[in-house]
Amino acid sequence: MKPLYLQTTDCAEAAPYAGLTRAQLKRAGGNGLFIAESITVAAAAIEAGYAPVSFLTEEKHLASIEAAFPALECPVYTAAPELLESLTGYRMSRGVLCAMERRPLPPAAEVLSGARRAAVLEALADPTNVGAVFRSAAALGMDAVLISESCCDPLHRRAARVSMGAVFRVPWAVLPCKNGAAADLAPLREAGFTLAAMALEKDALPLTEPRLKNAERLAVVIGSEGGGLAPETIAACDMTVTIPMAHGVDSLNAAAAAAVAFWELGGAKRKE
Repeated sequence: MKPLYLQTTDCAEAAPYAGLTRAQLKRAGGNGLFIAESITVAAAAIEAGYAPVSFLTEEKHLASIEAAFPALECPVYTAAPELLESLTGYRMSRGVLCAMERRPLPPAAEVLSGARRAAVLEALADPTNVGAVFRSAAALGMDAVLISESCCDPLHRRAARVSMGAVFRVPWAVLPCKNGAAADLAPLREAGFTLAAMALEKDALPLTEPRLKNAERLAVVIGSEGGGLAPETIAACDMTVTIPMAHGVDSLNAAAAAAVAFWELGGAKRKE
């Protein structure tokens, strides 16, 4: 592998990495490129069939890229640390970035086909939370994840990194929003899922409710970090569920609540 040295941030080769913060604001399902950060995440994406366009790395990580991808055919760029930071807008603490081609997302019906446990994310804006939810979904036996179009893109650089590549292992699709807020849950209803909204409602059932575990097909619906689920979404679900709390705490954040729900209701324990 012969690295190519960048001398300026204005060249065409550097374009996919320029202004990563701005470029990563796009919503899921768009065309173009996304950035995988770290060899672990890039390897998971390649294994899932995504095509790398190029790598950008500090010189000290060139050998690691060559070892991880011995059959690599795309260019690998490097530059002085100061130029790399000027280009990307941040210090490359993970050492390796990979620009990759996006693929068309499957429709929700395809993702739900054969799934027994699904997670629905409505309007989660924090990429760290989205990545953490995907990692928990993969680890704790969820078969699919559906996100509202108002959700942060799971292929956001930080989301994919926090998920440790789980965004490439768990099938996912995008649900349209009704009235700009509530996720359209019709595909789940049509697929025969029982819909359980996680919300702080007076009539909410505890997460240990037997009807949840016994449901043939169950979707856990999780709302945004601040406002939670839209009222229309809660109304469209079959039941509202909550995690019993102690010491005066009323709720967990979205990622932590998702992990608890997936452990209790996902398929991991059924596979033991």
